[in-house]
Amino acid sequence: MTQTKPGKTTASEKRPVKSAANISPEMKHSEFHQFFVDELKDIYWAEKHLAKSLPKMQKASCSEDLAAAFEKHTKETETHVATLEKIFEQLDERAVAHKCEAMQGLLEEAEEIISDTESETFTRDAGLILAAQKVEHYEIATYGTLHAFAEQMGHSEVAKLLQQTLDNEKATDVALTGIAQSFVNEQAVAE
Repeated sequence: MTQTKPGKTTASEKRPVKSAANISPEMKHSEFHQFFVDELKDIYWAEKHLAKSLPKMQKASCSEDLAAAFEKHTKETETHVATLEKIFEQLDERAVAHKCEAMQGLLEEAEEIISDTESETFTRDAGLILAAQKVEHYEIATYGTLHAFAEQMGHSEVAKLLQQTLDNEKATDVALTGIAQSFVNEQAVAE
């Protein structure tokens, strides 16, 4: 480590600070980059609202396994929100949520499933799994595309974070399928 005399600065201290993603002014103001940021704001809204809806789905579940899966995914979704906030920071953007019409519709559909099915039934659980997997597939499509966009623009750190979330969403989808196929669907048919 280089020592400097009091009052002196090193060459590295004099350099202007770039944003964490080293985005050029041209890139930051390009239509594609702005589109990317707008889509991040959309999924940010989606994740924040999903985090509020998952506990309702957990409470409505008949199966302890499904309730536990919803509880786990609530915590993961809260992590996804924090990850998106980190991404906004790396892109030198404010973390602002823009209403996601697609997620709003999917969450309304989940609420309808709860109200249209009898409590403590596996039919409701099958419906909740269906609703949750629709959400997962939307998130997988979104994170997969955003990851590809980030890579194309050279936002490697952002791409890594998006890939982590994408992998988590895929794992949640697989877990929900496992619960459905292991007993929920069979029990729903038998009701």
